[in-house]
Amino acid sequence: MKNITIAPIKKSFSFVCENIAADKSISHRSAMFALLSDKPSVIKNFLQGEDTLNSLNIIEQLGAKIKRTGMDLSITPPRFLIEPNDVLYCGNAGTGMRLFCGLLSGFEGSFVLTGDKYLRGRPMNRVVKPLCIIGAHIDGRENGNLAPLHIRGAKLKSFRYESPIDSAQIKSALILAALKADEPSYYKESILSRDHTERMLSGMGANISTDNEGWIKIVPIQHPLAPLHMTIPADPSSGFFFAIAAAIIPDAKITLRNVSLNSTRIEAYRALERMGVSIEYELKENIYEPIGDITVAHQGELRAIDIDSNIAWLIDELPALSIAMSIAKGTSTVRNAKELRVKESDRISTVLKGLNLAGIETKEKDDGYDIVGGALKQATINSHGDHRIAMSFAIAGLLCGMVIEDVVCIDTSFPNFHEILQELKG
Repeated sequence: MKNITIAPIKKSFSFVCENIAADKSISHRSAMFALLSDKPSVIKNFLQGEDTLNSLNIIEQLGAKIKRTGMDLSITPPRFLIEPNDVLYCGNAGTGMRLFCGLLSGFEGSFVLTGDKYLRGRPMNRVVKPLCIIGAHIDGRENGNLAPLHIRGAKLKSFRYESPIDSAQIKSALILAALKADEPSYYKESILSRDHTERMLSGMGANISTDNEGWIKIVPIQHPLAPLHMTIPADPSSGFFFAIAAAIIPDAKITLRNVSLNSTRIEAYRALERMGVSIEYELKENIYEPIGDITVAHQGELRAIDIDSNIAWLIDELPALSIAMSIAKGTSTVRNAKELRVKESDRISTVLKGLNLAGIETKEKDDGYDIVGGALKQATINSHGDHRIAMSFAIAGLLCGMVIEDVVCIDTSFPNFHEILQELKG
């Protein structure tokens, strides 16, 4: 098990970061969506993390031809998907497994999806059950709730589905299945989750629209879609760790270059603004995604904050945001975030255990937590194989020093995290 020791930073910093990891969600999708065209897709700045590279390996097993030039790709889809002669390994990627469930359910063939020990313990029924209702044939442990999952491609029926969970993974899986259904389908969630799937597929020519009541209409594709020609923006979720560093270190400032400014992806930055941090946004382009720069600057003592809405827009950033909460004046609260319990770890439990070890008072709730602002102390934190826990407490270590256990998980999602951290420290 690989561990790291983070020493406290000895000075402030003003740092321009141009090499934040490419967006993982968009990288996964670009690999999969290339299969829906009949012409080569050109994708630049593809994330070179283990999980996204696993998605590339999977589409190669399905028949795609990939030409790699550094972080740039040309993906030539097969005329028909190949039935693979081995299992399809998703690594630690819940996004990969759940979206491939939706994609492969409508294609002829037999497919087995599996992952690492952590992914094999994560619930899949939230995707499997609605897919099976519309005619998909998916089985696995606990009646399809746990991987490995076996998919037998089938003819899918149209649907009208109102999801009880606001999740971009569920939505994306159902949209991909709907593209292969017999009639138009309709999907609704109570709060808009990440909309990369709708944006990217619409940009490729898919007929996807949303009415005034929030129902997303998906028209089945009769012909291959246009290929993707895109540059993957930097991941605002990855950049947020360093935004937290600027927020908690006196007189610190950081500019994150060329990140996604999608409104469903920068809610955590809006939360930091409410805590008293100065944040500026500069839009540079808007084709598949709005892309630009974010500048974060320390403005003094942080204020406690209450978070109970737009949870789907900052669910992944809550562990890092909890570090800012831990030194803010007052008691911060998080509610309606039960989804945190079914991430790579039970993030409610792991975040609070880590903060308690670091001397911070907390109170656990079923759907969130309370954090009483105080002074962080050095501690040894078990990441439980969760990259966001590992990186969040690594950033906390800039204030007080930390030892983080089991950090191999960082390489799967943010390969150059350690490099940027060292550059920031000077």
